Amino acid sequence: MSISRNIATPLTIGSFAIMSVTGVLMFFHADSGLNKVVHEWAGWAMVAGAALHVVVNWAPFKRYFSAGNAGAAIIALSLVVLAGSFWPVGRDGGGLPPPVLAMKAVANAPVKSVAPLTGKPVETVLEELRRAGIALGGADASISSATRGDRGLEAKALQVLFGKV
Repeated sequence: MSISRNIATPLTIGSFAIMSVTGVLMFFHADSGLNKVVHEWAGWAMVAGAALHVVVNWAPFKRYFSAGNAGAAIIALSLVVLAGSFWPVGRDGGGLPPPVLAMKAVANAPVKSVAPLTGKPVETVLEELRRAGIALGGADASISSATRGDRGLEAKALQVLFGKV
């Protein structure tokens, strides 16, 4: 099966349209419904479309790397920005979104402090967590101490406490 521009280009264009619209909505916190999920999955379509587009257009693509070409400078700048995006921002969770900071605070707090937020007695919270497979040492223990860095298990504990079970 040969890859054609009839597949690569429309896939790139379609996924770009989805990514750009949902990305702008997310940037302005105007996203709703499945915008974030669609954005994340369309990202994979964008990767596939761009990869196919490069394969189909390999000869012209190589020209972007010739000396003195503005395309090479743009690609190099993009790689520098990408590398910089991995630079840690702030200390102690600085730069994280407020909901993430709140979830970290709840997960690190003693369960006796978290229970009132759920509207349940501490004993009930401990029992619900135990039934979900998350055993805390007592009311002074935190969810983080019981999950030992397992983010999936931590999310499960928060779902048990604050979600509909």
